[in-house]
Amino acid sequence: MPELPEVEVSRLGITPHLQGQKISKVIVRQRQLRWWVPDEVLDLAGQTIQSIERRAKYLLLHTEKGAVIIHLGMSGNLRVLPHATPPAKHDHVDLLLANGQMLRYHDPRRFGAWLWQAPDEVHQALSQLGPEPLEDEFNSVYLLEKAKSRKTAIKVFLMTNAVVVGVGNIYANESLFMAGIDPRRAAGTLTSDEATRLVDIIKQVLRRAIAQGGTTLKDFQQTDGKPGYFAQELLVYGKKGEPCPSCNTELKEVKLGQRATTYCPQCQK
Repeated sequence: MPELPEVEVSRLGITPHLQGQKISKVIVRQRQLRWWVPDEVLDLAGQTIQSIERRAKYLLLHTEKGAVIIHLGMSGNLRVLPHATPPAKHDHVDLLLANGQMLRYHDPRRFGAWLWQAPDEVHQALSQLGPEPLEDEFNSVYLLEKAKSRKTAIKVFLMTNAVVVGVGNIYANESLFMAGIDPRRAAGTLTSDEATRLVDIIKQVLRRAIAQGGTTLKDFQQTDGKPGYFAQELLVYGKKGEPCPSCNTELKEVKLGQRATTYCPQCQK
């Protein structure tokens, strides 16, 4: 599933092509995605895309009428293509622009979504989200307060959207390893020093992942591109049984919150 850096790279990729452009038509070939595509999304002809925002793993295309909310789900991606590009299987939505280009949404598993948010409203999908991890609001004081007395494993805690958005499985794994914190520990056992270190590392890991993804932005105009996905320099995620990059101890794997979690039993305490 695309995580925050992939979605941010998608935002960066489509923004130069969409911002300020007028929508000429919306074509929806399959309305039953994760949720039914609402009528308001189909009725956007003549509207200008004012800005493209990311909130957690959602993209918001703002118009005067309201905002289209896009979630990529498990397998979705976005590409900017000429109008004449024939649709392939699983190309479910085309947002045609007056300049001859279009935003095409491809989603084989249909776990993604195209939703609608009216002006001055907050869609239910966005209403219970915690702070963005790269914003100042996400800091050690906030993290300690939220973690206080919590018995939930720290990795599961970090992946809870009501606590902080966008720290998914990969980035929680990597951040906890770099911070030297055992992912199985109760969130409430975090010390002030650990919280400071962990917040700083989460921000570093996410910023680096976004920077790495920046090299794929050219793919947003390729018909066979996979925008939003990119090679990442991972230290421990998915490397069960391999030697720890710091101490050579064999990396272990455990299930936390139904997700595979890789850690070093020597380095992470």
